[in-house]
Amino acid sequence: MQHITPFLWYDGQAEAAAAFYVSVFPNARIHRVLRYGEAGREQHGQAPGTVMTVEFELDRQRFTALNGGPQFRFTPAVSFVVHCRTQADVDHYWDSLSEGGAPEAQQCGWLADRYGLSWQIVPDRLVELLADPATGQRAMQAMLSMKKIDIAELERACEG
Repeated sequence: MQHITPFLWYDGQAEAAAAFYVSVFPNARIHRVLRYGEAGREQHGQAPGTVMTVEFELDRQRFTALNGGPQFRFTPAVSFVVHCRTQADVDHYWDSLSEGGAPEAQQCGWLADRYGLSWQIVPDRLVELLADPATGQRAMQAMLSMKKIDIAELERACEG
C-alpha cells in the first residue's frame, strides 16, 4: 500500500469521475466503492446507499474520490502531472482529459477536466529542452504560446 493517497472531493460525481479516469489511463481499475449509511446522516446529509467513496488506481497510483457535497471545489492550485514519452501519449491524455472540460483553463500543457480537476500533460522532451542551457529560453517561449504541448514545434523553436 502506498503511504500517501490523494483524496479528491466531489459533489455527487465521485463514481462517474473515477470511472472516467479509469477509462483514460492504462493499468487502471476501481478497487472499492463505499456507500453512506444511516449513521452520521445529520452531518453528511446523504441518503443511505449513496456513494460515499470510490477507491481507484491509475497506472499504479491510488486515489480516493469522495462525494462530500458542494462546500469545496477544485482549483488549479493543485494539479496532477502526466509524464508522456511521445506526442501520441500527449495527444491521448490531452484529448481525453480535456473533453468536456474548461477550454479557458487550457494553457502550457495545463487543463481542467469535466469535473474541474487540473492536469498537466507534460512530454519528457519539454523537460529536457527546458533544462538545457542552450535551448531552455527558446523552449519556454514556445511553450508559453501553446495550449497542448507540441513536441515537434518545441524542437523547431529550439533549433533557432
